Amino acid sequence: MDTGLSVDEIYQILEGEIVSLEIKPGEMLSENTLCKRFSISRTPVRSALQRLEQNRFVQIIPHKGTIVTPINLHIANQLIYQRVAVESMVFRDFVKVCTPPEAEQARYRLRMLEEAGAKRHEPGPFDINDFLHRDLAMHEIWFRSTDKMYLWEQLIKPDADYSRFIRLDIVGARNVPDVLENHQEMMQIIDTKNLDAIEPLMMQHLYGGIRRLGGKIFSDEYQEYFE
Repeated sequence: MDTGLSVDEIYQILEGEIVSLEIKPGEMLSENTLCKRFSISRTPVRSALQRLEQNRFVQIIPHKGTIVTPINLHIANQLIYQRVAVESMVFRDFVKVCTPPEAEQARYRLRMLEEAGAKRHEPGPFDINDFLHRDLAMHEIWFRSTDKMYLWEQLIKPDADYSRFIRLDIVGARNVPDVLENHQEMMQIIDTKNLDAIEPLMMQHLYGGIRRLGGKIFSDEYQEYFE
């Protein structure tokens, strides 16, 4: 029976599962399996896979099937560079003019992030998507306050390389202490208006994944994730 799911809905589901690493690089996506899973015909499934290929999440190999692409570290690194440049400027503009209520809003978002981080000590898997969502919620404040939401939406748009790389860094909550410390330092910058500290901190924060993963990126443990 056809579930009535649209191509957009199928795409969003599969994109979300690939970005969150529920579907890992190198895994095959079978059209037949997806048709059964979504109770839908082959045409919308094929259209969704073609869109995923256009956005570099999968590669469709004729006579073989559809395979989830590995992470391109070179592209992820460039997108980190872009975000450091853009966010340093936006955060600087925000710090110069932020009002006391905006500062308290940032402080509240920091507390929400700290609460999520504290859950790493609880039994069961750590919710990487919730932690990342609360992380981004604090950053969004300065983009919204400075009327740069279009830029923000471009920076956080799901990407085949950067989006998966930052989630790989969160797996096992290994980045939590660094991320919390960085956000606490952002709050200090807001309170003290220490503009000189902004770019060094943004570089440390946004390149943190590369620093934490280090040589592991090239190890057997992670070889399936990267080109």
